[in-house]
Amino acid sequence: MKRTTLAASLAAALALATFGAPASAQQKFVTIGTGGVTGVYYAAGGAICRLVNKDRAKHGIRCSVESTGGSVFNVNTIRAGELDLGFSQSDVQFNATKGLAQFKDGGAYGDLRSVFSVHPEPFTVVARKEANIRSFADFRGKRFNVGNPGSGTRASMEELLVALGWKMSDFSLASELKADEHGPALCDGKIDGFFYGVGHPSANIQDPTTSCGAQLVSITGPAVDKLIADRPYYAKATIAGNLYPNNPNPTVTYGVLATVVTSSKVPADTVYAVVKAVFDNFDEFKRLHPALAYLTPEGMVKDGNSAPLHEGAARYYREKGWIK
Repeated sequence: MKRTTLAASLAAALALATFGAPASAQQKFVTIGTGGVTGVYYAAGGAICRLVNKDRAKHGIRCSVESTGGSVFNVNTIRAGELDLGFSQSDVQFNATKGLAQFKDGGAYGDLRSVFSVHPEPFTVVARKEANIRSFADFRGKRFNVGNPGSGTRASMEELLVALGWKMSDFSLASELKADEHGPALCDGKIDGFFYGVGHPSANIQDPTTSCGAQLVSITGPAVDKLIADRPYYAKATIAGNLYPNNPNPTVTYGVLATVVTSSKVPADTVYAVVKAVFDNFDEFKRLHPALAYLTPEGMVKDGNSAPLHEGAARYYREKGWIK
């Protein structure tokens, strides 16, 4: 009798396991490439995944973020099929679609697709207080962090140097620290300044301005004006005064937009679910980080996107009447 009961229990357990398998197999995983863990990309990626995962019982998609080297790394890794979506500066997206600058050797990435743009990213130059920097020109002969290879920050830094007629050798040290490393290096006196494309407010800027009185430096002048005029993905920007400790005055600069990109090979239903999660919960999305607070759906659909819209994103936008 006991033997029969045990056999029946095992059969029932086996049946449950068998019937449960398809549900597990249907689970889809989506990974979003971001940037350093103290940057806005990582926080914004986390905000997107939080909203996607809220409804995973309905669409069967589980979203996760990955800290990466940044914009160029994300595009190249999407191209290699190792990331589903990723954050990219609008200038990097433009260059990837055209096969320009850092994508010249690999050629135009025809399968790159835009999903939406996110927050503005003013290029932010921060100087060590003791370095007595008044303008960007004062960094000549100083120790300066130009950004890690593979980041959008580094690509934009290189464009700025060309516009100014400078070379890396014009710095006494051109360090290649990641975004998570340049603040501590500045406060430890290892570098005199750094260049960083980031949404504001950013913990990455908050930390050195609070810890060691670091100063924001404007990026202006005829060469910068010409650079902005020649590049459709750049625009002038101002970082408000008193946004960071010890920086009471506005900082005049220029910048790009953060964008989310993917590949045409990622299924339309997957991208549709991600887009729907963000815009169906838009007020909540904007509350998840201060840099997202002033976004509008219309701007996110149209601004900063040079690659064609992904089919899944376009489907949702058509349903909303935001595109034809």
